[in-house]
Order: sequence, then C-alpha cells, then structure tokens
Amino acid sequence: MNNKKLTIHLTVISTVILAVWAWSYRINVTPYDGLSWLTYDNLLFVTGLMAMALMSITMVLATRPAVLEPVFNGLDKIYRLHKWTALLAVIFAVLHWLTEMNDDWLESLLLVSTQPTEASVSVFVDNMQELAEDLGEWSFYLVAGMVLLSLLKFFPYKFWRYLHRTMPVLYLLLVFHAAWLTPFSWWQQPIGLLLALLMVAGSVAAMRSLTGHIGRNRQVKATIKSISTTTQNVTQVVCQLDKKWPGHRAGQFAFVKFDRLEGAHPFTIANADNNQGQLTFEIKALGDYTQKLAEKLTIGQAVTIEGPYGRFDFKRHKVKAEQIWVAAGIGVTPFLAWLEELHKHPEQMATAQMHYCTHDGITDPMVPRLQQLCKNLPGITLQIHDSQKGQKITPQDLLTQEATKRVTEVWYCGPKGLAKLLESGLKKTIPGSLRFRKEAFELR
Repeated sequence: MNNKKLTIHLTVISTVILAVWAWSYRINVTPYDGLSWLTYDNLLFVTGLMAMALMSITMVLATRPAVLEPVFNGLDKIYRLHKWTALLAVIFAVLHWLTEMNDDWLESLLLVSTQPTEASVSVFVDNMQELAEDLGEWSFYLVAGMVLLSLLKFFPYKFWRYLHRTMPVLYLLLVFHAAWLTPFSWWQQPIGLLLALLMVAGSVAAMRSLTGHIGRNRQVKATIKSISTTTQNVTQVVCQLDKKWPGHRAGQFAFVKFDRLEGAHPFTIANADNNQGQLTFEIKALGDYTQKLAEKLTIGQAVTIEGPYGRFDFKRHKVKAEQIWVAAGIGVTPFLAWLEELHKHPEQMATAQMHYCTHDGITDPMVPRLQQLCKNLPGITLQIHDSQKGQKITPQDLLTQEATKRVTEVWYCGPKGLAKLLESGLKKTIPGSLRFRKEAFELR
C-alpha cells in the first residue's frame, strides 16, 4: 500500500463515519436557538465519535484478519493501516480532550449564552457517567503515551511488546466511557447503530487479544532441523512443521516464536513450498533480538509458527508489463522462494530483471545461491550490485528500452531509503506507467 492508497483508505473510513453522523443529525435535528451551543456540543461529540470509531477499527485490524488480505493486498498493509488509524484516533481523542478541558474558554469564544438542560435519569446513571468520564480521561492519557512509545523506535521492542498488551484493557475502558457518555438519542439513530457495531467488534477483538486467541487457528508446532550462520551475520534456520501446516506461496511470511517470553516475530519464508512441511528462514542480525538469536537456538528446539500471511508474489498485475525485481540485503528472501518456485513449476516461467544489492559480493553467500537459482531460468536476468566495488544501484540501472514503452512493474524488498530513491527516480522517467510494489511490514 503506497502513501496514496493509504490516504484513500483513511479518507474513505473517516468520510463514511462522518457521513453517517451527518445523516443522523439531519433527520433528527430539532430547532434550537442556541446555535453556538450546538457548535460546541457537536465539536465535543464528533471528536469523541471519530476517536472511538477509529480506535475500534484499530483493534479489529490488530487481530491479523487474513480475510482482509485480498482487500488491502497483504497483512503488511493491514498493519500499516492499523498504525495510522491508531494515530488518527489519538489525534481526535486529543481534540476531544481539549474541547472538554477548555469548555469555559470555548463557550466564551462561541458566545454560548444558553444551554439545554438534561434531566437526571437516575442517581445510578449519574454515578456511572461520572465514573465513565474519569476512566475515559485516564485511559486516554495511557493510550496517548502508548502510541507515542510506538513511534519512538529506540524504545526496546521487548519492553514495548508487554506495554502494548495492555492496549485491549485500555480500549475496553474507553468503550465503557463512550457507552455511558454518548447521547442517549444517538442509540436510536443510524450513527448509534454504527458506533455500537464498531465497539462490539472492537470489544470482541480486545477479548481475543487478552485470551491469546489472535492467530491461534493458524499456529502449528515445529522443531528446528538445522542452524547455520554466515559471515554476513545471517542465520539460516530450517524448521520441520507438523502435519497441520496448510502450505504457503512463495513470498509469504510467518510469525515465528522461538522464545515464549520474547514472543513471535515476522520472518519471510525463504523457500518454496516443498510439500514436506519444511520452512527456511534467513534471519539477519539487525536488532537486539536477532543479534543474539543464533546463540540461543538449538537443533531440535520446539518453536511455534503462525501463518502463512502476505501477498508478495511475482504474478504480473498486467500481462504485458515489464517486470523488475530488486532485492537489497536480507530483502532477498522472498525472491529466493520465487526462484525455487519457478524451478518447481516451469510453466509459470517469468521474464524479469533480477537486481541484488550487497555490501560485499565476495563474502555474501546469497550471491552464489542466486547465481545457481538463475542459471537454469533463461527468463531471469541477474545483476549484482556490489557496493564494495562502487556498484550502487540507481534508477537508471533499472531502465530498459522496453520499460519506457510499456507498463513497468517493480517488486522491491529492502531498506526504505533505497525504495524511496528508486521509486521517485523511476516516476520521473516513466510517469504514469509504473507500478512499484514493496513490502511495508512493521510491528510498530
């Protein structure tokens, strides 16, 4: 999902929520002289509505709904949308909180002179509303802090993971807050029905998270069959799965739990499905967890694997498109699976440029492996870009005479900075005929 598609999805979601609110408001509005009060009142409740609706969607997206992968083109895109709905929810929550905390100032600014008085329903309802207001305020502080920590990448994942697991509890407290403080009249309107559906769905998602049911029906047990580490700080782990594994497509990934306390991490599956229940993972030592992983693993160790997920495959979007594959560093893993898949199914033979970027082609074990895999695939043209020899890849390296004449599809897996450089450069050269597909998976 590129930035344009992400913006479209966020805009559509927000527009639908506001449209249902506007529809409800239009068919139920009653004449009232205090227009300034209505402005303040609507500002308070609409910001709260948007915050709660977006937070509910965030909770649902956090359950790894594989059924939505075709809609958003992969779980990596679902997680990216999850991140941004959470950010938008906090922004609207801040606006809601500021409106509530500055009610006297806003009423003065809007020249609010008269307000409709609400009759007390019962002492019990009044007490519950007061409790809901207090719980909502403190839950907001904690959620906002949690989202802030999610943006601070230097905050260790192993600590963030445990803090993040409190999010479902905070969400349920916010549901309590919204259920008691949403105007009673809303529950008889379309907006009340939409809000109720979203909060029920979000509450179910929160309970699934708290009880450990997320992804459980896609989990299988496995044992480590072999472990090897290269000079490039890449650890290859081959796992033997039990008979429940449904198989996978080349380019998909799985969540692998080597350590119960550390939790599951996503790794791309580096081999094609061999119908023998074996999965190969090429794990680069990049963070505090992966740097020490090789020392902790042992042959025969039990692991839990959840998946497969993802839709990063080499199928052309358009039949006659020029196809270019670009891998950088450990981003080569899905392409290794693709090449193995082509060996197993020659009828799927692809025609593509294959570019691999490495820091040191002489010591990189992926170079001979790629050369061997491409050797008997005449449709694949392999080019190695060795930065030690000054062979850094540029957008011009990807251009061919055919690429400027027809639609070009680029499949990329590697660092974000290089992706931006290549995509922006290609767009300037072949505007309107480029489809740049890249993985966008991040847990935070």
